[in-house]
Amino acid sequence: MDSSKQLGEERILHLIVKFSIPAIVGMLVNAIYNVVDRIFIGNFVGPEAFAGTIVAYPYMMIVIAFGMLIGIGATSLVSIRLGQNKRDEAERILGNGFSLLVITAILLSVVTFIFLEPILRAFGASDITLPYASEYLRIILFGFGFQLIGFGMNNFIRAEGRPSIAMKTMLIGAILNIILDAVFMIWFDMGIKGAALATVIAQFISMVWVLRYFFCELSLLKLKRENIPLRFDVVGGILSLGSAQFSIQLANSVITLLFNRSFGQYGGDLAISAFGVVNSLSVMILMPMFGINQGAQPIIGYNYGAKKYDRVKKALKLAILGATALSVLGFVLAQTVPEFLASFFSDSEEVTSSAAHGIRTFFLVFPIVGFQIISSNYFQATGKPKKAFFLSMSRQVIMLVPAILLLPKFFGVDGIWYAMPVADAISSVLTGVLLFRDIRALN
Repeated sequence: MDSSKQLGEERILHLIVKFSIPAIVGMLVNAIYNVVDRIFIGNFVGPEAFAGTIVAYPYMMIVIAFGMLIGIGATSLVSIRLGQNKRDEAERILGNGFSLLVITAILLSVVTFIFLEPILRAFGASDITLPYASEYLRIILFGFGFQLIGFGMNNFIRAEGRPSIAMKTMLIGAILNIILDAVFMIWFDMGIKGAALATVIAQFISMVWVLRYFFCELSLLKLKRENIPLRFDVVGGILSLGSAQFSIQLANSVITLLFNRSFGQYGGDLAISAFGVVNSLSVMILMPMFGINQGAQPIIGYNYGAKKYDRVKKALKLAILGATALSVLGFVLAQTVPEFLASFFSDSEEVTSSAAHGIRTFFLVFPIVGFQIISSNYFQATGKPKKAFFLSMSRQVIMLVPAILLLPKFFGVDGIWYAMPVADAISSVLTGVLLFRDIRALN
């Protein structure tokens, strides 16, 4: 059965599982790079070094945002050209995408090297955490190119319809990062330098594996020298189509930066470390939900276009149930064993105790988060990007930024912890209202 027929005829549950699992693995692998570093640093270096990596994290998210801008924008164009049977143009986009990734990596590395200390100060580094954050990021910046090229070019493998290969290339880097973290930090006792070096080496191997694909027989598209020079029309198309995901990822970075600065202002380095623990746990639970999101999108979109609205509603329902099951599990764990969860990231009793309190508060309305994430993506899948963008931003920016800025003025550090559940609750109500109206129109 070809891909079009399977989307319109195969059992919805089977499709959701088939399309979601590679996406879930990919999302988790992307998160593992930073989370594993934090676990090793928190346990084998100390809370100050752990806080240093948390300060550096928003900037690393900005680097990933540029990878999404180019990678997702270019692969969207590639998919269209392949659908039009224009393989030569698709390969030109592949070559231009590669060039953009290399140029962006060089520029980001140079800027970071020159302005490293002011950047980290702006992102919330204190006199205590600055040396650790600087030491970590100074090594990581040498891997910006590996990270951008590996992450960005991996999107082209998915565009060719080979999600399992794309998943494997990411797994190679993540598993290697875990092994090297253990070797450098436990065996060689290299501290935070070991964590950074492990990440850079793992990203390099992952990048080589991805690039190797485009020179082997398996690939439909080839990376050719004649397609490397940039063309303004191609570059414009790439940046235009990738700008939405870039904006969302950039917003995530800004939010993390605001959290770091607020926690630093009202609670100091200890509060930043605690937030790092909570944020790491949140990311690990949210990533599978975003994987379900990615898996459900083509199923909902295809059947909506085919006017098979019963299948649309069934796919939406199953995706919401799956994501809600994960969000409820996250809530239960957060409320019952927060100290146990926090202990993975630090052997400091102070950090663990503060993080446990933050986990309970941060996850207060988590059971409804799965619904909000899937439902806002429904509008993207059905060709209503404005509503989808508004709902995504309502949770991540529109409601959250005012909450982060205002609540601590009245409730101190607790006010910052309450910012996320407040934003989740309000954005979920907005999402529910818009979804109810849209589903009623389908009926």
